[in-house]
Order: sequence, then C-alpha cells, then structure tokens
Amino acid sequence: MKEITRIVDVFNQINFSERKAALATVVWVEGSSYRRPGARMLITDDGRWEGAISGGCLEGDALRKARQVMIDRQPMVVTYDTMDDGANSFGVGLGCNGIIDVLIEPIDPADPNHPVAMLHEFVQKRDVRALATVLSSETPDLAPGARFVLTAQENTAPDWLVDDMHEVLTIGKPLTRVAETGSGAVQVFIERIDPGIELVIFGAGYDVVPVARLARDLGWAVTVTDDCVAHLAPKRFPVATCVLYADRAAVLDQLAITDRTAAVLMSHNFNYDKAVLQALLATDVPYIGMLGPRKRFEKMQAEFEKDGLFFDDDGLERVHAPIGLDIGAETPDEIALSIIAEVRAFFTKRSGGFLKDKSGPIHERQSGNANPVTTR
Repeated sequence: MKEITRIVDVFNQINFSERKAALATVVWVEGSSYRRPGARMLITDDGRWEGAISGGCLEGDALRKARQVMIDRQPMVVTYDTMDDGANSFGVGLGCNGIIDVLIEPIDPADPNHPVAMLHEFVQKRDVRALATVLSSETPDLAPGARFVLTAQENTAPDWLVDDMHEVLTIGKPLTRVAETGSGAVQVFIERIDPGIELVIFGAGYDVVPVARLARDLGWAVTVTDDCVAHLAPKRFPVATCVLYADRAAVLDQLAITDRTAAVLMSHNFNYDKAVLQALLATDVPYIGMLGPRKRFEKMQAEFEKDGLFFDDDGLERVHAPIGLDIGAETPDEIALSIIAEVRAFFTKRSGGFLKDKSGPIHERQSGNANPVTTR
C-alpha cells in the first residue's frame, strides 16, 4: 500500500508538458527474486524513478527499456534471467537465481484508464480488489495493458476471466495465465491488492509513539484512541491516520472493524483495557493484542466470569497476551518492533521464526503460465 501511494503521489507531481513516464510491474517470477509479482516502479524520461522491481540490479536496464516504451508508446514484457551469474548481461553477479518478467507500459495522462489511474482509484477507495492486466493478446479488441477490476462491489471482468479473478481475490496468490477467449489467446497477470493492516491502538502513552510511527512507516492505517484527552495531543502522534478521543464504554461506536483490523491494548490502565477487551470480544475483529504479562489477561478473564460474562474458546483465541514476538525486546522501540512483527506475521499466516529454519522457498511460488505470448 505504501509503495502504491507513493507512486500515485509522485505521478501527480509530474509536469507532463515537459516529461514522459512509464510504469514497470513485476508480473512473473520463477525461482528467487528480491521483489515479488506486483512490485512496481514509476519511471520518468529524465532518469528518475519511484518504487523498485528488484534490489537495485534491474532498475538501470528497466530505465533504458522504459525510455524506448515512451518513444514507441507501446507496452512490452521484458524477461530478466538471473539464474546464471556468469552469463547475465547486466555486468554484475546478481545471485538471485530467478527469472523475472516485467511489464513496462507508457503512461498517457489524457487516457482515463492509464495504469496509475487504476492505482489512484485504489488509494482513494482503500478496498480489497483483484486487478487483471493483459500482458499480450491475439484478440484484436483486447490490447496489452487493458485492465479489469473485481471487488465486493464492482466487476468489470469478462466471463472467461471471472473465476480466476475470484480465486486470486480469495486466496491472495498472484496468477499469470494464458486464456482462450474464443477469438484468440490472451495472457493476463492477476494480483490482489489491498490497503493493508488497519491498526487501532487503545491507549496513548509514551510507548505508543514508536508503535504508531513504525506502523505508518509500513503504510498501515493507524488510529490512536484513549478516554483521556490529555494523552491525545496531536503533536505526539503526527503520523497517525486518526487520533480519537472516546469514552471506553462507547469507543467502538466510532470505529469501523474489518477483517484487516488489529486492535492493540496499550493503556497500562487495567479497567480501561478490560472494558475495551469486553467490547472487542463481542466483535469480529480478527486480532487483539494486549501489552503486559499473561496474568493480567487471566485476571480479566476471572473478573469476566465473576460478572457472568463467558466467551467461547474461539473468541479468546484471538487475544494475544502478552503481545509480541520473543526477540528480547526491552526498550519502547524494541517492543514496538516486536508488536508490529507479530501483527504482520498473524495477517500473513506466518510463524515469525528464523528464515534459516524454514524448509523450502521464502515465498510461495506463483501459479500459471510462465511464458507470455509475446515478449522482448
């Protein structure tokens, strides 16, 4: 989300009376690569770029290809083979051991359907969507660069593409596939893009500041709320998306809970956290994290039962107390890192362990057909 937002912001600053631009998108990876399918880079003809398609190895060549695309005004798919360090043509040993396909498209700001316009719409709506991009086509009325969108409220996809887009929207794994449309073969890259995690922090103490800052650095939406207005000075949380004063008994009345919401209780006030936890357990929020020792949470459970409040095991399983990964954190900044790392691991369904102990590749492999109908 952060990279897409930044690309949109930079695009809006370009003076197209003087400059030309192109968008490069990773659409296929076989083997290993620093960036995954969906990584983007906005390029201008004066040699500047925003975003990245690799760890710095491919950007220079992509810039040269992008200049040609701007001149020809035709998109192209470029294949980079980094499997053989000794045979690559980039002048450096990349060591990535992968094959990467990159779609490079010219941008016509007068065209309402140019590639960054689709990203701008996503940034504004902040919805989860499947986005399909035509890479190559044998169908006369379907040009490379054409796009289709599928969301919970919108569907612009043709019938032959809908099932694949639903699969990507549901599972989240990108897909590159050649499909027969009845009038020719079309290869499409389908990805799911979403606005990322929505972090709601209950409490506004000094140790909340690095948590909010780190989350915003990752592009997450961050709401900081408390029932003590003195703690909520905006200058303490300049990076927060929203700073909200709300009474503990009605705090959820002003918050929208989605399947991407992570609620983190950091007030250090037992009664406040208990009241908020009681309200959260009555919602569908998928993740609840609580600062403090496990006994603190157990004491809350005991008081709930004493008051005749009983929550099922599935509901209580959502509570992560104490919150955070075991990284030996001591300082507020280290604790913030521990908290943010656990929240990220939860939503990506990862264990949070050492990568060296992981069997198999770091990332899941992309599905679909590797070779576009036409490449350069």
